[in-house]
Amino acid sequence: MPQRSRTALVAAGVTAVLSCGLLAVAIARGWLGPDVGRGNTFCEAARPGPVRQPANTFSNLGFVIAGLLIAWDRTKTPVQAPMAVIVVLLGPASAAMHATQSAAGGALDMLSMYLIAAFAVSYAVMRRLRRGYGLFAAVYLACVGACELAGLYTTPIPVVMYAGNVAFGVLLLTAVALEIGIIRRRESRSRAGFAYASIGAMALAFTIWNVTNQGLCAPHSLLQGHAVWHLLSAVAAYLLYRYYASEVRTNAATGTER
Repeated sequence: MPQRSRTALVAAGVTAVLSCGLLAVAIARGWLGPDVGRGNTFCEAARPGPVRQPANTFSNLGFVIAGLLIAWDRTKTPVQAPMAVIVVLLGPASAAMHATQSAAGGALDMLSMYLIAAFAVSYAVMRRLRRGYGLFAAVYLACVGACELAGLYTTPIPVVMYAGNVAFGVLLLTAVALEIGIIRRRESRSRAGFAYASIGAMALAFTIWNVTNQGLCAPHSLLQGHAVWHLLSAVAAYLLYRYYASEVRTNAATGTER
């Protein structure tokens, strides 16, 4: 039986401990700055105390768990460790915004979204063009940089609210289109069901996100649609990795290479 990747386990584990620990200290000491209402459009009413939106904050543990599960997988793939780390970071980065409603927390939340969406696009482009990780790195940096530039546009946008959300959505749709092309090309074997399940989970998550933002929610309840968005997004990230891993596994089993 294949051994688990020590690199992935250590990287994801250390990231989880350090990022969550630093977030706890930052919240306690006010390092992220004052509450400016960032994230108050996501229904849950701000509560007194250090954690302003508890449901929307602690639901982000789903990302930490998903990242650790990615690291726990026995499949040998170069993207396992970096993807595990990025998915773990989604948790405390998003929690930083919902716990403090600070501007810095909001910036961390958006950056983490850019990191995972850029990852999906870059890995798809690399495989679609049959190139190496140099292209992956170049596309990755370009995507994150473009998202950060888009985020400078502060005028509210209907439905998605922020230009940064538009950039995030464009990257995800680009990744979906590229992956469907890869699957239909049939040059490698993979469990495409994982890819389609990931897309379905994200589509359902966005539907809930949008319905909640339209006011169909209970601000003082701990049952929050935005918290469900976090959990479903974590599931989608894990399923996406399983799709990546299945491609590596099936190609290895048949003696083919990408």
